[in-house]
Amino acid sequence: MAEILDQLSVIIREIIMALGYPGISLVMLTENLFPPIPSELVMPFAGFLVAEARLSFVGVMVAGTLGAVAGATALYYVGVWLDEPVIRRFVRRFGRYFLISEEDLDRALAFFDRYGELVIFFGRLIPIIRSLISIPAGMNRMPLLKFLVFTTLGATIWNTILTVGGWWLGANWEQIIGYIKQYEHLTLVALALAVVVFVVVRVRNLLSKRAAANQTK
Repeated sequence: MAEILDQLSVIIREIIMALGYPGISLVMLTENLFPPIPSELVMPFAGFLVAEARLSFVGVMVAGTLGAVAGATALYYVGVWLDEPVIRRFVRRFGRYFLISEEDLDRALAFFDRYGELVIFFGRLIPIIRSLISIPAGMNRMPLLKFLVFTTLGATIWNTILTVGGWWLGANWEQIIGYIKQYEHLTLVALALAVVVFVVVRVRNLLSKRAAANQTK
């Protein structure tokens, strides 16, 4: 994995050095469509170039945010294309294997209806789900303007953190990858715990329903 990241880092640096601001936008768009490409290889290097006075901070931020929003918008339309009925049919057919029911889907959609703006905003600050959060927004038909506003706000904050980190670290900008990895590991642990809690609660509820059904026979 380290070798792959090293190769990606070299390619990303070459693209940015060759194309400048359009290169930043291109790589950030690609990063959103293919999450294995980490943004911490893009914006911190751009921040280092700002520290070297090769690029401007405003230009880097505009280019990075435009690319991130463009990629997020593409995934939003993937969600529109998938559509709720497609997911609902999948849940009906295979949901039991994942301990997911249509009621769970309904609750998730209702939650997104109520808190969708916050989900999109804070989701842009969380590794792993940063890109994927755009898909349920499209599935739920969140108004595009609202989606763009909160995506732009979240992406701007994330890009600012990475760019300032690269600028501050200078030639040692790659050190920020370690900090982001620690943050990512904490996120994975939190998600894993959430999945475990969900499974335990769901199994307990299923056992309770079966016990109640047996008592009524």
